[in-house]
Amino acid sequence: MIIIPAVDIKNGKCVRLVQGRMDAETVFGDDPVGMAQKWDGFGVEIIHVIDLDGAFQKEPQNAAVIGEIVQAVQARVQVGGGIRTIESIETYINLGVDRVIIGTEAIRNPRLITDACRRYPGQIVVGIDARNGLVAIEGWTETTQTKAIDLALQFEDQGVAAINFTDIHRDGMQTGPNVEETRKLAQAIDIPVVASGGVATIADIQNLMPLASSGVVGVITGKALYTGSLDLTEALAVARKR
Repeated sequence: MIIIPAVDIKNGKCVRLVQGRMDAETVFGDDPVGMAQKWDGFGVEIIHVIDLDGAFQKEPQNAAVIGEIVQAVQARVQVGGGIRTIESIETYINLGVDRVIIGTEAIRNPRLITDACRRYPGQIVVGIDARNGLVAIEGWTETTQTKAIDLALQFEDQGVAAINFTDIHRDGMQTGPNVEETRKLAQAIDIPVVASGGVATIADIQNLMPLASSGVVGVITGKALYTGSLDLTEALAVARKR
């Protein structure tokens, strides 16, 4: 299982939100590139970069700094936040981003996923963020009536590289990931799943490890790394044992 550190960018700073709320922000640094380099120094395989400004403005706002991150690290970079068009996807791919995450448009315009997967095979990730099992969109401000599993099933056999699954209630709360819902999703689809939301300690990584047999290939962690409740070296060692 891959441990994926998160770098969330807002107003040029590296921040973490609680449950995606813009009014519940903690600033952890004013240098997103430097933060990405810090995690890269541990030998991680992927760094998860979210353009929070883009998520709320509905179009990319931090492409320039994300391009700097790509050039500054050895790890692959996956990017999400405000990606609504094939042109935005192309911009990031041209910057050297390895994977582009599409969230809201998976509901609003699923054809974009189909077209993007055809044009950029292996580079498109669908971000499914759920509140009580229902998909939330528009920077998590709107909860739909679509179940997370039902949405994921729509993209089987389309060439989606992975599903990033976040339990919103746990995001930034450090209360532990929603292991059961993550397992249910992974078992329902053939697309690899990356877990996100709630990781606080090494025990949470250990609790997720058995899900590897169900198709969970990685876990994204942010706040726990920034507060120090999770040691990245230890997490990488645990994840690489199997």
